[in-house]
Amino acid sequence: MVGADLVVLNAGQLLTVSGQSRPRAGRAMRDLGIIEDGYFASLEGVIVDAGPQREFERRVEPLPGATVIDAKGGVVSPGFVDPHTHLVFAGWRAGEFAMRIEGRTYLEIHKAGGGINSTVESTRASDEPTLLSRALERLDECLKWGTTTVEVKSGYGLDTGNELKCLRVVSKAAQVHPAGVVGTFMGLHAVPPEFAGNADGYVDLIVNEMLPAVQQQGVARFADVFCEKGVFTPGQSRRVLVEAGRRGMRAKVHADELAPSGGAELAAEVGAISAEHLMMASDRGLEAMRGAGCVAVLLPGTPFFLGGHAYAPARRMIDMGLPVALGTDFNPGSCTLQVMPVAMTIACTQMRMTPEECFTAATVNAACATGIGDRVGRIERGMAADAVVFDAGDYREIPYRFAANLATCVIKSGRVVARDGVPCWSADGRA
Repeated sequence: MVGADLVVLNAGQLLTVSGQSRPRAGRAMRDLGIIEDGYFASLEGVIVDAGPQREFERRVEPLPGATVIDAKGGVVSPGFVDPHTHLVFAGWRAGEFAMRIEGRTYLEIHKAGGGINSTVESTRASDEPTLLSRALERLDECLKWGTTTVEVKSGYGLDTGNELKCLRVVSKAAQVHPAGVVGTFMGLHAVPPEFAGNADGYVDLIVNEMLPAVQQQGVARFADVFCEKGVFTPGQSRRVLVEAGRRGMRAKVHADELAPSGGAELAAEVGAISAEHLMMASDRGLEAMRGAGCVAVLLPGTPFFLGGHAYAPARRMIDMGLPVALGTDFNPGSCTLQVMPVAMTIACTQMRMTPEECFTAATVNAACATGIGDRVGRIERGMAADAVVFDAGDYREIPYRFAANLATCVIKSGRVVARDGVPCWSADGRA
């Protein structure tokens, strides 16, 4: 018998997604390890047991003062992991939303002075406390829908001081907010105005100044690049990722979003943990990713929001055995989505992923794409006690009941951090 300071009882469906801490591929993405009428228990933020409700009394002893949550026959799943966001920024770009409706393309808006550089201007003008306050509000929005871990990229500073400012905000948010926050340096996001027409000169700045500073301050686990026609070439991207790897940051790649760019091939070549977007990736690139153990992070909210764009070929990827993860791509320009269940809905309706594949993609595979698959994304012994209780009789309701927040209780590291769509945490650790 094990002691526990938190127990979740009477789960009509407990989605354990249990097994080894590696990304699932192919048919394995449909196995959610469901325990009908189940429970799980944790101690000091770590799961100590999970199983059928009928075995609870002989296996678990709740400690005095333990938190006991009755799921009332609802669905309990691992907390969602969002492996791709651009959450630290200032300023929204609603005007561009209207421009796209009238037929302007993403690259046309970018070349006209909008796009990423518009957000760069606003973000550079914002101080650290303001950016942190906004970041915490956005993390709360993620949390109340069931997202317990969020990857956050920089990329709206585009000079050394402002990139470090944004990454410090990410680090401070990780210290204050209950959600797990993983930082990614993405200086190679766009060519800033002061380097207009000199992308190679900007790459020099990243390699010679930004990356050493990021390493020195220890504010990023990964480095990402926007390898895309009209933005940065594979050669420029490779140079940044190789130097980042030399400095202890593992690679991620924004790949083949708007056109075939060789991004998927580059991700495989440099041993990237993930390649992301992939709407226009070649079969050769996808096969190379599979061979290199690279996770495909798909962001269906982006083509949905941009309108008229192709979706990533999720069915082909899954059928060929390439591990697929899902994320939101939350950012102020191309996708303002923060809600993982809605990303799952779009993945089901537009990319023909099954609900089971979506849950796997949003939990264990997303965790693996963020380098934390050994700690989060599953409900089993030794894993962090990150979970969501849903007011639903069937797990398929979560993507099916479009835009309804069914999360009645969100748990992070064994602590209740949101109830009925309202965050209930404080910086001093009191829930």
